[in-house]
Amino acid sequence: MSYLLALDQGTTSSRAIVFDERGTTISVAQKEFTQIYPQPGWVEHRADEIWSTQLSVTVEALAQAHLTPNRIAAIGITNQRETTVVWDRATGEPIHNAIVWQDRRTAAFCDQLRRDGLEHEIQQRTGLMLDPYFSGTKLRWLLNNVPGARARAEKGELAFGTIDSWLIWNLTGGKVHATDPSNASRTMLYNIHTGAWDDELLRILEVPRSVLPEVRPSSGVFGETSPDIFSRPLPIAGVAGDQQAALFGQACFAPGLTKNTYGTGCFMLMQTGTKPVASTNRLLTTVAWDTGAGLNYALEGAVFIGGAVVQWLRDGLQIIRNSSEVEALATSVPDSGGVILVPAFTGLGAPHWDAYARGTMLGITRGTTSAHIARAALEAIAFQVADLLSAMQADSSIDLKELRVDGGASQNNLLAQFQADLLGVPVVRAGVTETTALGAAYLAGLASGVFPNQEAIAQQWSEGRRFEPAMDRDHVGALRAKWTRAVARSRDWETE
Repeated sequence: MSYLLALDQGTTSSRAIVFDERGTTISVAQKEFTQIYPQPGWVEHRADEIWSTQLSVTVEALAQAHLTPNRIAAIGITNQRETTVVWDRATGEPIHNAIVWQDRRTAAFCDQLRRDGLEHEIQQRTGLMLDPYFSGTKLRWLLNNVPGARARAEKGELAFGTIDSWLIWNLTGGKVHATDPSNASRTMLYNIHTGAWDDELLRILEVPRSVLPEVRPSSGVFGETSPDIFSRPLPIAGVAGDQQAALFGQACFAPGLTKNTYGTGCFMLMQTGTKPVASTNRLLTTVAWDTGAGLNYALEGAVFIGGAVVQWLRDGLQIIRNSSEVEALATSVPDSGGVILVPAFTGLGAPHWDAYARGTMLGITRGTTSAHIARAALEAIAFQVADLLSAMQADSSIDLKELRVDGGASQNNLLAQFQADLLGVPVVRAGVTETTALGAAYLAGLASGVFPNQEAIAQQWSEGRRFEPAMDRDHVGALRAKWTRAVARSRDWETE
């Protein structure tokens, strides 16, 4: 039996999961790390804490599985995307905290690029909306705001990477500075048509080419782990951003197959094959993966605050002690009592792309309770996903037959049923819900010979539970109309 080790580095925690060659989860280890909010709209992580937590859970997962490293065929890495790290090539020390994908500090610069008439040019080359979400403007901010950083970058002393690159660098003892196309396509520096870093984008965002990682196929050997980490070197053979990895883990290999991951944010991806589909409904055209035979693409809609709204109920409002309590609280009332919560805590993502929107709660009465707010929070996740699917179907001209779902919040039955009701199509929870990590393991397994081809992987996909739509369509229409009114009131709230 061969085993694969997946490193799943997320926004709020680092996880390591061991899978066997049948795609069965053998062990899971997880550790949360510090979220840093220097000022409203800014979000940072300590890159060294990300590395230390990822390393510790890796050791823990192997110990839980009672496996020595020589039983591991390969390592796959999947990561929170767009989060930006710059470090010293000589010492490996970060020059600043990592700037997280949720961070909005570069909104004013994006506005300036828009005024300069560059939005269309950027979107044409990258498939992305002009938004602070992506790495390029974060990298520019670091180079301009950390003393001496730009001069050091120009001399070739600094390295930039998304979290996958940071982990690869540390795992290989600084020998490999690389990324894959799925992560590169999220930087606003990579041309999704040529499959390479783009000189014009580098000029626009004032980024020296010397800081960039090498782009290699998502499935392929990136390098081996440093001898001082494990008892023997292990090949790093699969890398993909978390949402593309989940698409791969859900076996969405044919155009039109669609998944939604309910994590910190919500991310819906539709596989579109070997040709990029340009969006006219403010979605993203992104690279799905490259298994060595060329780029595959996807349409993507991103919701910034998905499961994070439950963390807010826990940590901010403190109306629950653990995230697992939210379903019981929400189901204690038959509906939200008219409460609509728009969790635009860090702006709105697709299809609105409003960096200045902020969270809004409407419909509160004297009878509103914490249970109504909890239910409104779960419903808000589903409303945002429904908006994504409407845009995606308009772009692709494909009528969805079912939505495959995964991620932590997909385990919430109330949310899954309400999602099916809103969409009017079945919501299918995967048999293995750790599909993000599983996708990374599959990519590594393809490169290391554990799996002969994608067809063998597709045969492993299984259905866990299916939720059929049951709500009256007129009632759904009324609910979505009220949600749309609430979103409009959250828009453009914050000023520059």
